[in-house]
Amino acid sequence: MTLYADTAGERLDAFLARSLDGLSRSAVQRLTEEGCVTRNGRPCKKNDRLEVGDELTVTLPETKPAEITAKEIPLEIVYEDEDVAVINKPKGLVVHPAPGHTDDTLVNGLLYAMGDRLSGINGEMRPGIVHRIDKDTSGLLAIAKNDLAHAVLASQLKDHTMARTYEAIVCGNMKEDSGTVDAPIGRHPTDRKKMCVTSRNSKPAVTHWEVVERFPGYTHIRCRLETGRTHQIRVHMAHIGHPILGDTVYGHKNKELGQDSQCLHAGALCFRHPRDGRPVMVFAPMPDYFTEVLEKLRKR
Repeated sequence: MTLYADTAGERLDAFLARSLDGLSRSAVQRLTEEGCVTRNGRPCKKNDRLEVGDELTVTLPETKPAEITAKEIPLEIVYEDEDVAVINKPKGLVVHPAPGHTDDTLVNGLLYAMGDRLSGINGEMRPGIVHRIDKDTSGLLAIAKNDLAHAVLASQLKDHTMARTYEAIVCGNMKEDSGTVDAPIGRHPTDRKKMCVTSRNSKPAVTHWEVVERFPGYTHIRCRLETGRTHQIRVHMAHIGHPILGDTVYGHKNKELGQDSQCLHAGALCFRHPRDGRPVMVFAPMPDYFTEVLEKLRKR
């Protein structure tokens, strides 16, 4: 495919990620490094600065068969049609293969359940994966079963028309009944496994929250993501002084109420169907670990 730059001075990878639905900036950078992108007919670099009218040609490689093992893993499929599936992921399940988790992930289970009926845009290690949630966050994930569905869902994520709502229990008493955290998120300067609120090499991040129920020392809140940065809710809540209960990375280091991982659940997912545009609304009830904590708090 061929595109023409419409701004001067913009980085090549940023322009392509903005212009091509379904391709993240990291995916564009990978394609550029592999020689799949040319600028005015010549090889280019991901950080090239563009001039208006530059001709960019992108050649998408053929999707390679996944080199990961299909494995029977119990999956709770709460919605499915020929284009999309929505999975209610349990706490503790890693989404895609990574060092230390090569055959026990959601992707392994998807390959067993759906075989080659998954999109290939995100590469052979993440077939069907449009967005992610952390290993210890439970709840809903949309899965694309073909490249058309993937591109449309990725576009909805990008323009913030896919609504994602989370339940969380945070430490401390929220003074207001609702609010918004608008603070950019980037990689932590000294701990590369963590994210933080920073103005350096960051991306805009917006989280809307409202109080559901109050307890002595804790608050049950509902969060709606406007953007979808890595660890966004966890980072934003810690930033305003109310880390998520059980989040030993961004919050208190000691166990509280028996929780050693974050009390965070993706409970609602709403999007337009990629084929016909009809609204799809999917809900997942709070899991046992979450309701058990709420019962402990109510008894206190």
